[in-house]
Amino acid sequence: MQKPRQAVLFDLDGTLLDSLGDLAESMNAILREDDLPTHGLDDFRFFIGDGIMALVKRSLPTHLHNDQSALGAYLARYRASYAQRWHLSKPFPGIADLLDALQTQGIALGVVSNKPDSFTQQCVDKLFPQWTWDGVAGQLDHVPSKPDPAGALAMAEKLGILAKDCWFVGDSDVDMQTGVNANMHVVGVSWGFRPVTELREAGAQHILDQPAGLLALLNQG
Repeated sequence: MQKPRQAVLFDLDGTLLDSLGDLAESMNAILREDDLPTHGLDDFRFFIGDGIMALVKRSLPTHLHNDQSALGAYLARYRASYAQRWHLSKPFPGIADLLDALQTQGIALGVVSNKPDSFTQQCVDKLFPQWTWDGVAGQLDHVPSKPDPAGALAMAEKLGILAKDCWFVGDSDVDMQTGVNANMHVVGVSWGFRPVTELREAGAQHILDQPAGLLALLNQG
């Protein structure tokens, strides 16, 4: 009996893409302009993952958190700042070899991110141009953000692959919860922005220390 085709759905920032420095500097540049406190890279590890507005809000002083006008203005400024820096991000070591192997094996490749869809599409198109992606989706107004499984399930449907044959790979509790909620295989990566303890507590079934480790999981599955 032929084995069903499998799919790997990746988170983007912290999983495929080493983008922490660019995300952080995009916000810190704005904070410096306004003489507001800036943050270190380790702070941004926990600001990222729930979408662009959450990142902006967490970066700002608490007295601005309920000022919707200010938040909207900072969001627009952040988009403009990040638009100047996103292309400086790089794939993590080993990701290129992993994608080569997955493509050779006929595994469907997808990206499901809470980064705004326009930036998600740009990053995948420009920073991962040598691979054919079966589906790429960032944050859209009409689709609930991760950890809601709607985006992951819509991607599986688009690819024509059952959820049980999909592997959801990410670096945060949000990603692990998404995979659990979608009834997919749930894989955390140790090279990303969040600690492994967080991934395990959020439902990771497997932890990768190197990208190539995913190939062994797929062959077992």
